[in-house]
Order: sequence, then structure tokens, then C-alpha cells
Amino acid sequence: MAAQVTSQLILHPVISQSLRFGNTTVGRDKTYRAIQYFARFIAWYLLARGNKLGAARWNALKTHLGTARKLLRLGKPMEHLQAALHAAFASAPPTEQITTIARQLAYFGYLSADALVWAQSIKFLNLKSTTAQRIARIANRFWLAGILISIAHGITKAGRLTNEAKKLKNTPIGEKSVGADAERQAKLSTLLAARGANREQFTIDVLDVWIPAAALGLVNVNDGLLGLFGLMSSGIAWKKQWQAVNGK
Repeated sequence: MAAQVTSQLILHPVISQSLRFGNTTVGRDKTYRAIQYFARFIAWYLLARGNKLGAARWNALKTHLGTARKLLRLGKPMEHLQAALHAAFASAPPTEQITTIARQLAYFGYLSADALVWAQSIKFLNLKSTTAQRIARIANRFWLAGILISIAHGITKAGRLTNEAKKLKNTPIGEKSVGADAERQAKLSTLLAARGANREQFTIDVLDVWIPAAALGLVNVNDGLLGLFGLMSSGIAWKKQWQAVNGK
């Protein structure tokens, strides 16, 4: 009986789905990111209540997860460079095409500089502290620029998708045009799905924009709020990746 219960637990579909999710680099990164920003919030919470020892433990977890995530992202600058090139040759509205290319190039710059920050953090590079700080600021500037461009892209795309959906809904269909109506419904479903995905990305960007802005000293936001913002955006991204791996 015990063996049967144990096997049911081990072979439970949720366990299998979790293993599939964890076997992807993106899945691991999203999980690490969620824990990292949760640790950031908890460290702030404990420190605000005078628990320095507990805060130090969570700060250490946050720092090591951040370093691990930088390692996972070492190959991503080239992915963003390829995405920018593909966007340059793709057929898209000019404003959306330009913002897509600019966003990908900004993320390329961010992750390239972030790789140098990682190399310095593990002592592979021996840079002066002023140089390391300057590189970290450059990384955050690229990150902030990428998010702001992504927000502009999301607003532009949301307007286009809304207008296309309205036109599609208002298109007159004859009584016997069953095939045309089915085609319209299919296009409308695609547009609604695209609007949902765009809205999710916009929400992630609005939550994340405060993190590099605070790191650059442009806004005064405490670590507690930054931890919560990062945790919420990580949750949305985590859910998207889970659905991509395991289906809805």
C-alpha cells in the first residue's frame, strides 16, 4: 500500500510537468528569478524589523541566484541580435518594426554588459571597482532602455490590434456566408490571443521598469517594493513558460 501511494506521488502528472518545465533553461531561469525577488522582499522585510542575521541569509540567496541567472543567460545576447536581424527583414508596421529592432538591440547591449559583470563577480576578470561599477551602470541603462522601448511597442501594438478587432467585428457578413463568418471568427480569435499576449508583456514591463530605474538612482523605491514587482512579473512570465511547455 505504501509503495503504491509513493509511486502515485512520484509519477503524479504535476511532478512530470514540473520536471519537463525544469528541463528547459527558460523554466529554470524564471523559477530562479521568482525566488530571487522573493528573497529580496524577505531580506528587506527582516532588515526593517531589525533581524540582520535573517536578512543576511536571504540577501546571500538573492545574490547567488542572481549570479546563477547571469550564467544561464551567457548565450542570450546572440539570440537578441538574431531577433533584431529577423525583425529587420520581417513585414510589420514601421513603428512596431523599429521598436522591435531597438528593443532587441538594447537587450543585446544589456546582456553583453551583464556578462562582464558576471565575469567580474566570479573573479574571472579583475577590473577596477570604478570600471566594474561603470559597466554595471551601462548594463542597467541598456536594460531600462529596452523596457521603455518595449512599453512603447506594447502601446503601439495594442492600438493596432484594437482597431483591427473593431473593423473585423463591424464587417458585414451575408446570411449565407457561413465560411466567411467562420474565417472572421478565426481571425478575431487570433487577434484576441495576440492582444492578451501583448497585455501580459506590457504588465511585465511596467512592473520591471522600476528595477533598473532604481539601480540607476532615477527613482526612490525601496527593496521591498522592487522585490514584489519582480516577483509579480516573474510569476506572469513563469506562467507563460509553463503553458508553453505543458499546454494550458
